[in-house]
Amino acid sequence: MVNFNGEMLASNSQKLTEHNRGLRYGDALTETLRAKNGKIIFWEDHYLKLMAAMRILRMEIPMNFTMEFLEAEILKLISENVLDNRTVLVDIFVYRNATSNKLLPEHREINYFIEARTLRASAYSLNNKSYEVELFKDFYVSGDMLTTISTNNKMLNVVGSIFANENDLQDCLLLNHNKMVVGTLIGNLFLLKGNTLKTAPLSDGALNTVVRDKLIKLINDSEAYSLEESSITPFELQKADELVVINIESGIIPITKYRKKEYKDDTANKLIEKLKELIQLEIAN
Repeated sequence: MVNFNGEMLASNSQKLTEHNRGLRYGDALTETLRAKNGKIIFWEDHYLKLMAAMRILRMEIPMNFTMEFLEAEILKLISENVLDNRTVLVDIFVYRNATSNKLLPEHREINYFIEARTLRASAYSLNNKSYEVELFKDFYVSGDMLTTISTNNKMLNVVGSIFANENDLQDCLLLNHNKMVVGTLIGNLFLLKGNTLKTAPLSDGALNTVVRDKLIKLINDSEAYSLEESSITPFELQKADELVVINIESGIIPITKYRKKEYKDDTANKLIEKLKELIQLEIAN
């Protein structure tokens, strides 16, 4: 079941038409979050990200699109799918519901639908499998505000994933037009050198996510590490002690190999434990 504008529909129902602007123009955005045992994790942070993205894209935010309303809609879907006692990944899609085939929409009102799927692991755990990456240089990320928003325009990521598959890689590192590393196909990148953890700034085109914010806070609150938000050059990758990928689904994924360099995962282990503690505290409250 999916939640389409508050109505519960079968996941294979015909929700979309040829006029859908998300399909025609990529005029849509997404926000992905986790819920556990009927509790949405970091819900306020996700809601504020979603509202900010809608404003940037000049979508009309309905008066009833409050934090309480959307929370109830998400929990209704989780309950309808009998997932109240499970850990689930929830995707919220928002797109303009204008029906003309013109680039300029006749209005800015929106439709939304929400999906939920079960995660096999109830908590984040470190992936100890091989995770080899390479630079993807066929296309570049534009370092502007639109790049920081999660939209349904994932063509670069799709083509990059095909490139990775063709080359027996698990992921690819993405570059912006200044040839700086901004992240990977699936998430943000953090680079450890000594006691400094470095990540690309939003101004370079890094994706603006809740899990990125949370990890930055954990690092800033830590006495063991310092944080640096600045451009990452490809040259730095092979000089790093560790490289980790973060996203909402997996938490933290340690990169094991880039070209001839192999990496440890000591810090990745420590960070994922800190992230799990933060989530437990959120659930408890």
